[in-house]
Amino acid sequence: MNLVQGFQQGGVFMYFILAFFIITSSLIVERFYTLYRKVKLPPAGFRQQVLDFIRRGDFAGAENYARTAAGETALGKVVATGAHLRATAAGEEELQARMDEKLSSEISLLDRRTGFLAMFGNVATLLGLLGTITGMIHSFAAVASASPADRATMLSKGISEAMNCTAFGLIVAIPALVTFAILQNRTDRLVTELTENTSAIFHDLLFLTEPAAANQSAKRTKQSSDVGVGVPAFAPSTVTV
Repeated sequence: MNLVQGFQQGGVFMYFILAFFIITSSLIVERFYTLYRKVKLPPAGFRQQVLDFIRRGDFAGAENYARTAAGETALGKVVATGAHLRATAAGEEELQARMDEKLSSEISLLDRRTGFLAMFGNVATLLGLLGTITGMIHSFAAVASASPADRATMLSKGISEAMNCTAFGLIVAIPALVTFAILQNRTDRLVTELTENTSAIFHDLLFLTEPAAANQSAKRTKQSSDVGVGVPAFAPSTVTV
């Protein structure tokens, strides 16, 4: 018996299993292409180059480098956001909030739809089990009302329907669950690497720029105090008649 005959003998639930097979296959192809081909990684030495710009206080240069060298990568987008905020003198809370927001957005793009594979695998298994149960019900109902000569034929037909549903449900479920484990492992690795690099560059933007910011603040304070030397706090106005 080939697959076509088995499908035809499996009953109505085989069409639902077939629908899940088509959806699952399409999702597997899309997720593999996205996670292994479409996702780009930053070039080697990316963080070091960004660190050189940060140490020089050239945040605009760091932003431009992140957009040109790694603009298609998740890390490049996050770093460009952080460098732009630091170039506009954003505070620590704003810097962390905006970088976390961008990081969460990029992680959601990596992780979306992968979890459906586990769900589709479980549903395909349950559909096969449901087809098995209905097939057995049909078998015993037919045996109860059939003549003794036809009982063996009706029983074998019902059992065939039940077993075919189970087999086809597992044919869909096993690849879906195995692929889910592979893709989830890939996603976890990408997310972990992205999170660690983002955290490191965030601390670079925060701590390596604090001395420069403090010096600029001190200069502004000194200039303000120099301008105010010898000027009374409340100088009386002079009225010329």
